[in-house]
Amino acid sequence: MYDFQEKKVLVVGMARSGQAAARFLANIGAQVTGTDLKTEEELGADFQELKKLPITFVLGEHPPMRAGTYDLVIVSPGVPSTIPLLKAAEGLGIPIWSELELAGRFIEEPIIAVTGTNGKTTTTSLIGYIFRQAGIDAVVAGNIGIPLSGEVEKIRHSGRKVRYWIVEVSSFQLECVQQFRPYIAVFLNVTPDHLDRHGNLMEYGRTKLRIFANQRPDDYAVLNLDDPWIHNNLPVLRSSSFWFSRRTLPENGIGVQDGLISFSREGRREILCPVKDVRIPGPHNLENALAGAAASLLAGIGIEVVAKALSTFPGVPHRLEPVGVVDGVKYVNDSKGTNPESVLKALDSFKEPIILIAGGRHKGSDLSELAKKIKEKVKALILLGEAAPIIRDAVSDEGFTNIWNVASLKEGVQTAAKLASPGDVVLLSPACASWDMFRDYEERGDIFRQLVKEL
Repeated sequence: MYDFQEKKVLVVGMARSGQAAARFLANIGAQVTGTDLKTEEELGADFQELKKLPITFVLGEHPPMRAGTYDLVIVSPGVPSTIPLLKAAEGLGIPIWSELELAGRFIEEPIIAVTGTNGKTTTTSLIGYIFRQAGIDAVVAGNIGIPLSGEVEKIRHSGRKVRYWIVEVSSFQLECVQQFRPYIAVFLNVTPDHLDRHGNLMEYGRTKLRIFANQRPDDYAVLNLDDPWIHNNLPVLRSSSFWFSRRTLPENGIGVQDGLISFSREGRREILCPVKDVRIPGPHNLENALAGAAASLLAGIGIEVVAKALSTFPGVPHRLEPVGVVDGVKYVNDSKGTNPESVLKALDSFKEPIILIAGGRHKGSDLSELAKKIKEKVKALILLGEAAPIIRDAVSDEGFTNIWNVASLKEGVQTAAKLASPGDVVLLSPACASWDMFRDYEERGDIFRQLVKEL
C-alpha cells in the first residue's frame, strides 16, 4: 500500500470530495495542501471545519508547481485535467489520482462500481437497498453524493466489518484511476453528456470504459445489451461479461421474456418476477432494475430477496420523485435530469399532459431529439438559466411556441401552477447542469420541492 506518512500531497478542488480527501490524508499523516480557485467565503460552512486540521490552503488561485514541491496530486471530479496546474504536474511526472483512486487503495473488500450516463444513482441505490434487504453490511458511496474517501475514513475508525462497497463512479472520477478495481463493474449506457469536457462521444465513452481496466478473469462486467455504443465499442475484457436487456433474455445475463424478468446463467434459467412488479416507473428504470438485480445476483444474493426488493424499492430523490399534488396537478422532481437523454426518458414516463421546467448550464449536447419530443409530449415549456435561449431556439425550430421564460425557479413553479389544469404533470427535468444558479442538482431539487409545498 502507498505510504502517505509525511508525503506532500496537493488536493485540487475543495468541494465535497476534495474536502473529504484532504481530511482523510491529513489524518493518515500526509502533509496536505488544498487549493481551489474559489475563495474561503465561496466554499461554505463545511470548509470551516476543515480549517481545524493541519492543512495548508491556497485559495482564489493555484500554487506554483515545481519539481520536488509535491509527491502526489489528488484531483476532484469537477476539475478538468487540462488546467495548467495539472498539466505542469503531469510534465514533472508527479502522479495524479482521483479521489476515487485514493479511497480505493484502502479498500480490501469487494467493490461493486456503477457507471453510465443515466441511471447511476438509481442503480447504485437499488443495489444498496437489495444488500440491506439481504442483511449484508455494505457501504454505498461515491458520485452518489457521499465521498468514498470519507466513508473509508469512517470505517477505519469505527472498526465496522463491511462486506461490500457499492460505488457510483463518474467519467470525471475515472479519468485519473490507476489501480481501482471493482469485483463487479456495471456499465449502464452511453449518450452524449459532458462533451464540453470530453470533447466527443467516443472519448467520453472510452473514459467510462476505464472502469474495467484493472479487472481480472474472476471479476464481472455487467453490460447493457440494448445500448448501441456499448455493443459497438466494447473492447476485449479480461473479466466475465454478463448482459442485461429489457427487450430480450441474453444467453448469459438477465432480461425480459414473456413479461417476466429472468436470469440466465450457465445454461440455467430462473424467473425473478413479472415486469409489472418493478416499483420504479419507466422503461429506463426497468434497465436500472435489471442492472441492479444482475450485480446483486452475481454477488450471491438470493433470487427471492432480489425479487422482493425490486417490488418495494421506492426510488431516490431528484429522479422522477413525486413531491406533491396541488389542485389536481402532480409535481415531479427530476432535477437529476441533467442531459437531454435523461429528459427524453422522463417525458416518456408520463401519459398525462406535461408542463416542463428546463434550463441551466448547457453541457454541449445536441438538443434536436429533445426538441422533437417536447413538441410531441409537452403542453408548455418553462425555461430558466444560461441555456434558456439555446433550448428556445431548438424547440422553436421544431415549431413549438408555448414557451415561457422566467428569471428564477420560484417564478418557474408559480408560472407552471398558473398554466396547469387538473390531471397535468409539472415536471422539473432541466436537461442541463445546475451550476449557473445552484450549488448542485440536489439543491435545485430541494428548492423545487419546497416551492411546491408553498403553493
